Amino acid sequence: MYWSKQQLDKTNKIERLKLINAISGIKPANLVGTKATDGTSNLAIISSVLHLSSRPATMGFVMRPTQEIRRDTYRNICASEVFSINHIPTNLIERAHYTSAKFPPEVSEFDTCGFTEKYLDGFEAPFVKESPVQIGLSLCECIPIKSSGTVLLVGSIEHLFITDEDVCDTEGYLNLERTQTAGIAGLNSYYKLAYLDSFPYARLHQIPEFDEKKS
Repeated sequence: MYWSKQQLDKTNKIERLKLINAISGIKPANLVGTKATDGTSNLAIISSVLHLSSRPATMGFVMRPTQEIRRDTYRNICASEVFSINHIPTNLIERAHYTSAKFPPEVSEFDTCGFTEKYLDGFEAPFVKESPVQIGLSLCECIPIKSSGTVLLVGSIEHLFITDEDVCDTEGYLNLERTQTAGIAGLNSYYKLAYLDSFPYARLHQIPEFDEKKS
């Protein structure tokens, strides 16, 4: 199958949405926790979380345009300047999926979708208690992406919780299969994470000889 740019532009909106959201592959599935100025907690499923730097420890995620549709997550982060990122357990993917519904601003997705708020003293944003990996971040910057009208929200990691100590090995590597968390492709397809292999840091003098005939 092949699509040119012109063909993609002419494709039905929903079909194009499903296709383009999926072609980047399986992405991390996370719940972003925030709190409104009136105290209402908010929870939103996000598939665009990415690592930016380990020193300083920063992460970010991309949000859709905010001009035409109310975005409580974006509004809350801009107001409070803190948010949490929480991995989604595979046994809770259905609950997590429905946080994407357009709830009224006075309704908390924590309550409606069956998640538990967790707080650390002095950190305003709620964590997801059920999540095996919970990250608290303070907002560093909002970077407009002019080509798509989206925004990259960059956060500095202030708190990191990993509930199962067996996830970390003696060298500091994480075995994410042990967290039993989900990945996401497209708009509504979820996947389990399976550990395949680990390799040493790639150095030129240590590259093995590969048989080009094997794939």
